[in-house]
Amino acid sequence: MKAIKVFERMLSTIPIMFGVAIVVFFFIRLTPGDPVDIMLGRSGVASVREMEQLRHQFHLDEPLHVQLGYFLGDALRGNLGYSYIRNKPVVDLLAERMPATIELTFGSLLISLLIALPIGILSAVRQNSFLDRFSMAGAFLGISMPGFWLGIILILLFAVQLKVLPAQSRLSYDVQLQEITGMYVVDSILTGNLRALVDSLKHLVLPSITLGAGVAAIIARVLRSSMLEVLRSDYTKLARAKGATEWDVVMKHALRNALIPTVTVVGLQVGVLLGGNMIVETVFSWPGLGRLVVDAIFNRDFPLIQGAVMVYAITFVLANLVVDILYTYLNPKITL
Repeated sequence: MKAIKVFERMLSTIPIMFGVAIVVFFFIRLTPGDPVDIMLGRSGVASVREMEQLRHQFHLDEPLHVQLGYFLGDALRGNLGYSYIRNKPVVDLLAERMPATIELTFGSLLISLLIALPIGILSAVRQNSFLDRFSMAGAFLGISMPGFWLGIILILLFAVQLKVLPAQSRLSYDVQLQEITGMYVVDSILTGNLRALVDSLKHLVLPSITLGAGVAAIIARVLRSSMLEVLRSDYTKLARAKGATEWDVVMKHALRNALIPTVTVVGLQVGVLLGGNMIVETVFSWPGLGRLVVDAIFNRDFPLIQGAVMVYAITFVLANLVVDILYTYLNPKITL
């Protein structure tokens, strides 16, 4: 029964995807700049006829509703078009860059959870203590620090001064790795390449910390607030009255219920990490989806921008679906 409801929820996301695609389609074309001018204007020798031929090839000389028809028709067949600048299918370009972005996203999420969960729990248990005040001050600092500033500081400290961690790319030039999934950490494990595993983890540390610092601060604050509310509830008082240890009260009774709003925030942050890592990828020269989209925006590469935004929208929808499924396990009273 639950599988049927999950399938129904996935089907209901299809109209959302096309709604997002239509909105993005029109807004992109309202931005100043002509992709043909950008492509041919760089050479300075393109004739008016050549520019008109290129516009005709990309259907840019057609009315907007006709262009939209071409786009939606191709999207229904799984074809997101060809990149104007890179002259490759958009699906192939997204597939090439997506593994790097996924690896960075989950690395950042893992670091943020390792930091946020213990801090959020301890801050709630020891409310108003020095640990609580210090950790919440650190959370404010983590939220307020811009990603590009933190990234530069980490590079100067760990890459330039201490020289213990690399600052660019995903793998050193002298390290060989057989790619299977495109995620270097996973591929290193699958192929048993220990050297590549260590090297890829080193390259992942700084961008993951940069991207995960703000997320850790948000999760820690939400978890602390939820834990404080749950620890004051009647059923935790009853558990203590029955003789349960403080560890059992906190970990078995309070934490599970406090995780419900926290899981919501984590699910939303997964989408934010996937879609909001453009600056971090640029700072660390990380060849992911963010840098690809930035280049596409500057070049007015309409098909590539549309395809990337649809990927981001799908990510947010799937993240929310996973969160809803997790609700049913954390609280069996909740149904999809």
